[in-house]
Formats: sequence, structure tokens, C-alpha cells
Amino acid sequence: MKAVLTGSHFMLGDIACAEGALAAGCNFFGGYPITPATETAERMALRLPQVGGHYIQMEDEIASLAAVLGASCAGAKAMTATSGPGFSLMQENIGLGIVTETPCVIVNVQRGGPSTGLPTLAGQADMMQAKWGSHGDYEAIAYVPNSCQEMFDFTIKAFNTAEKYRQPVFVMADEIIGHMTERVVIPGPKKIKLVSRKRPKGKKNYLPFKPDKDLIPPMALAGEGYGIHITGLTHDARGYPVIDEETQHEMVTRLIEKIRRHAPKIWEFEEVETEDADIVVVSYGAASRSAGRAVNIARKEGIKAGLMRLITAWPFPEKRIKELAESAKAFVVPEINMGQISREVERFASGRVLSVTHAGGGMLSPEAVLQKIKEVAK
Repeated sequence: MKAVLTGSHFMLGDIACAEGALAAGCNFFGGYPITPATETAERMALRLPQVGGHYIQMEDEIASLAAVLGASCAGAKAMTATSGPGFSLMQENIGLGIVTETPCVIVNVQRGGPSTGLPTLAGQADMMQAKWGSHGDYEAIAYVPNSCQEMFDFTIKAFNTAEKYRQPVFVMADEIIGHMTERVVIPGPKKIKLVSRKRPKGKKNYLPFKPDKDLIPPMALAGEGYGIHITGLTHDARGYPVIDEETQHEMVTRLIEKIRRHAPKIWEFEEVETEDADIVVVSYGAASRSAGRAVNIARKEGIKAGLMRLITAWPFPEKRIKELAESAKAFVVPEINMGQISREVERFASGRVLSVTHAGGGMLSPEAVLQKIKEVAK
């Protein structure tokens, strides 16, 4: 069985995510079933043995991400998939992945919360958890697909970004995208761009956490004969624990700067009719489909509305929001939560920012977004 199923398929979003992972070279999955992400795990359990990879169903989400980090340290391209409560359980190990600079992909097919919430229904309730969920200071990277095709494409992007910048990367899907079925076109393997982590050039004088000029250290693998020490404690370039404020400042500053410095290369967004827009609608994931419909109707009714669809939620494209704020009169931010990303838009927009909120459990309607656009346009 091929790792890359080249061709045109009618495919569930969760399954497209799994196929994207395989196309990206994923050869390890550690996970625990949870709705609405279970189909990704089921697909990986079926497909990984067919292509020489390994699937382990762990006892919980904490262990799942621990296994993923361990596999990555041994050289695997590793992934897990979960939803709200499972994502919460993973937070401590997300911090471990950040501080040990261990590349991996964590897929969160979001549902309504808090707690067990709405296991089978939609939400975009974890956007801030992706940014701030683990303790300490760090910078997150998160992709937000709005179609089954993007579930495939963005999973590949997430693997490449994780490998390039040596840290966990999120695919923040939602139940609607995970459980819808659409056409997915999978290109040939030679047309899929893959990135592998930077490797040391030799063992002499190698320090596992000494960065190059791009602030990213080359990564030796466990079992290759390098002298490496990996710990969640604050550590120096050798990886040895050093518990003082100077080392803490140096380590945390570099971890943050390695993402902030490269943020303009990481953040991605799509714009529709924003050139002359008085009202810019900022949205992502399933909500962006309703937002796009609302913008189209508004334009037909003579309202200068435009859409900025986020492809990466983190790092947040603050520079572009500031540019749009110079000419737009207002921003409208529809999302299937109570206003998580709208607060981020407020930080960088000088104009009015209005939320279109939805507590979860279903799709945000285009009519709700259009109504807010019309209120602002008066």
C-alpha cells in the first residue's frame, strides 16, 4: 500500500488529515480515541502498518503526547490527534516539547466546552488554549483549515514547520471540518514539498541546544552515539540543568525569538476584496465559510466588506491587521466561541472590533455575520 494515495478522492476531513500526515512522512502515531478526532486515529491505525510505520493506542492523552515526543527524539515524524479535554491533558507535555525543542504535530479537532462539553458537536473553543495552555512563556504555531483539502494540505505544512523550527505545531481544526466530506486532490509524491529537521554536521564539539544564527539548534537523534541530555528543566547548550535566572533568560528568550523572528515567514492568510474594504471580516476554520458568504452578500448590497481568512492563527498576523486598520472603519470577527480571536484583533486594530460569537454546537450562520456587517455599515 502506498503512503501517498495520489488522485482525487471524496474524503472525510479527519481521514484527509491522516492521509496528509502519511504524505508528510509521518511514521509514528500515539493517541487515545476522542470524538470528533477518532477517525484520524482509526485511519492511522489502519494505514501506518501498511507503510512500515507504527501506531500505539496509549492509555490517555498525557501518555499519547509523551510517546510522540519520545518517538520524535528517536527520529520519527510523529503525530497525535485529540479534542478539547484531551488537548487540556496534553498541555504539560506540550510545554515539554517546547523546551526540549522536539518537533511533532498535534491535531485538535475542536468541539464545544468547557469540560466534556459537546463531544459530537462543533466548537472553536481551544484557540487561546493553543496559545496559552501550557505554563511558562513560549510562542505557538497553529494552522486552521476550513476544508477537507486543507486538512490534507495543512497537516503537511504542520509537519514541515515543526521540523524546520523544532517544536510542536498544532492543526486546530473543528468538528465541522473534521466530519464533513469533500473532494480532496492528493498530488504525486514528487510534488509534495517535505522538510526535515536540521542535523548536526559531526559529533566533535556538538552541543544539542547550541543554536545556529537562525536560533535553531541542529538535532541529533537518540541512539546515534551523540552525547545528549534532554530535560524539561531549564538547561544550557549542553542540555544540562542550570537553575539560575541568567540561563532561564537566555533559554526562554531564544525559544520565543526563534518563532517571533521568523513569524513573517510562518504566518499565512487569505484575503478577498480587502483592498477598498470599509469593514474587514476576520475569520478562520468552519466559521470562515459563513463569513465568506456574508461578505459576498454584503458586496452585492453595496457594502464595502472584505474577508481576511486566517490560515495560521498563531503566530497571529499582527502586521497585516495593523495595515488594514489604517483604512478600514471596523473589523468583524465571527468565530464559534465567545470571542477568543476577536480580542487578538483588538490588540492590533485601531478601529472598532465587533465579535460575532457562538457558544458551539452548530455552524455559525452567514445571516448572523451579515447582520453584524450591516450594523457596522450604518
